[in-house]
Amino acid sequence: MRKLFKYICFLFFMILACNNKKESINTSQVYDKVFKLLEMSNSDTVVENKRAEYIDKALLIIESIDKNRNSNKYLFEAALGYYKLKEDAKFNKAIVSLLNKAKNENDSVYVAKAYNLLGNQHINLANNDSAYYYILKSEKMFYRLRDSLSLGKNYIDKAFVQLYENDFSGCELSSIQALNYLKKYNEVQKEYDAYNLIGICSNESKNYENALIYHNKALSLVYKYPSIKKSKAHYESSSLNNIGYVYQNMNRYEDAINNYRKALFDRDLLKESPYIYSTVIDNLAYSKFKLNQNSELPGLFFEALNIRIKNQMYSGTILSKIHLSEFFSKINDTINAKKYAVEALSDSKKTKVSGDFLLSLKQLSSIDHQNSSKYSKEYIRISDSLQIEERKAKDKFARIAFETDEIIQEKDKLAEQNRSLLYFFVGTLFVGLLLFVIRTQRAKNRELLLKQQQQKANEEIYNLMISQQATIEENRVREKKRIAQELHDGVLGRLFGARLNLDSLNRSSDEESINSRFNYLNELKNIEQDIREISHDLNREKHALINNFVAIVHNLLDEQSNSFEPVLTFSIDEKIKWESIGNNTKINLYRILQESLQNINKYAQAKHIHVEFKTDGNLLTLKVTDDGVGFEVDTKKRGIGLQNMLSRTSESEGSFEVQSKKGKGTTITVSVPLIKNEIEA
Repeated sequence: MRKLFKYICFLFFMILACNNKKESINTSQVYDKVFKLLEMSNSDTVVENKRAEYIDKALLIIESIDKNRNSNKYLFEAALGYYKLKEDAKFNKAIVSLLNKAKNENDSVYVAKAYNLLGNQHINLANNDSAYYYILKSEKMFYRLRDSLSLGKNYIDKAFVQLYENDFSGCELSSIQALNYLKKYNEVQKEYDAYNLIGICSNESKNYENALIYHNKALSLVYKYPSIKKSKAHYESSSLNNIGYVYQNMNRYEDAINNYRKALFDRDLLKESPYIYSTVIDNLAYSKFKLNQNSELPGLFFEALNIRIKNQMYSGTILSKIHLSEFFSKINDTINAKKYAVEALSDSKKTKVSGDFLLSLKQLSSIDHQNSSKYSKEYIRISDSLQIEERKAKDKFARIAFETDEIIQEKDKLAEQNRSLLYFFVGTLFVGLLLFVIRTQRAKNRELLLKQQQQKANEEIYNLMISQQATIEENRVREKKRIAQELHDGVLGRLFGARLNLDSLNRSSDEESINSRFNYLNELKNIEQDIREISHDLNREKHALINNFVAIVHNLLDEQSNSFEPVLTFSIDEKIKWESIGNNTKINLYRILQESLQNINKYAQAKHIHVEFKTDGNLLTLKVTDDGVGFEVDTKKRGIGLQNMLSRTSESEGSFEVQSKKGKGTTITVSVPLIKNEIEA
């Protein structure tokens, strides 16, 4: 029955393992398909609407299978794909799904990545408050995860938000922190962004020398790494423009123009990055304007303006119109100067960008003398309010950081409480288990102690029996001596006398001699009867001695049957000449039998035991067999019990053998030579 149960369990686990393997293979194939779809959605050679379709298909496949932790990676890649394609509605759905799933699974890595991606989405939507909130949350999580690379990139994103809010000191600090984390990674683009941001912030803070240092560091990265130089982001032209702009603010217009012209060496700049191209052209035109180099003006201004209008660069369009207003004002074309200044102000009201609005007001106040006072007052009012807003923005960021820390601390507190509860329950369970184990162990120790005491009592009884046997043996020797004396002094004397008398009577043949001979013959019969009785007495004594050891063995076997569950059978060969076995050998055989039964009771879990004493020629064999759990003889380390058995067998000059296999039971065989006892009957 037990074998059948094991076989059924084995089949069940084999089927379960096969199903798991098959499920694993199927899941792997599905995710391979998802990976290929997402890979195609990220290819620049595929049109945008087709790329979105590939992401849709990938998400449908992910949702159709059992979701596991591995799917978070693909959910994130899908959300990132929608982000790049500016599919806001689909992005929001995918990112919410990822956040919910990752939070439920305590997958901190993808929770942090999701927050970072959400923050970048809000940057694109100009929701700087929300962007800062999510990027700050991802910063805290990346810090806990000790993910230096992701933390460095996250600081770059944070710096951009701070730059857009005119928090230049905060932006510079975040950029420096990013560099500290990114320095051991080959993240050239992010390192470039950090240098560039520090340069921009330094320029805005009028720290022009520092701005030049960091813009040149950014440019040196471009020259050092060809991959970034060939990028469609046109980092070289962007850095040259930034350096030129710093020189322009320093009134070093010739140096500015040289950098602008270098930036325009890039042939694909207009095609691939009209924003940078138009910025370079406008800045070049402005520096030439400041140097009164008007040969290419206002053509360059109009070229930049047209590109910006075409590509809906609203702030750039306003700046171009302000520059045109300045140019026409300088050449005394008041009509055009006022026209472009008014258009710039009108456009800035639509965009609601305070910086553009201030520039427009400033320009109008300088050319419209009739309304100069009105524009100046408005400029001052907005400038003051803008400064207040900037301070509020900084305070707001500090508040967001504080509130985020508070939320994280609350989460940490709850997590700590949960851990404490878990430790309490685990500790209570452990103490309970420990008490149970101690109690069980004590019960086992008591049981073992009782068995040891019982064994000791059995040994004492056996020793008493052996002592009794020695006393009997001593009495037997004494009795033999007495009988020998009786035979010598009594029977032999009588035989000698009868023999002499018969010799003398053999010479006579009278009736009296015949009667005398008859009497002497009767005397010989009596002597014969005496000798026969002495012989019978000696035989009875020998059987008593022999049966004494057999009785001890019977007592041990009866005790085993009465005290333990296994069914015990035994057989003792009647042909065994126990008188041919010395006392030491008998003691050793008894102890080996006793140790074998104890081992069976402790470890074998047997149902049947068979004990056999048999003789084969000049050997006496003791065999103890059980149907218990068995063990591997070759690998099993011999305990003290087996070593004692082997030692006792060697002491009796015999052989010892153990046959056992797991699940097949155990047989112990001891064979000792039949050594004739030194005191014979």
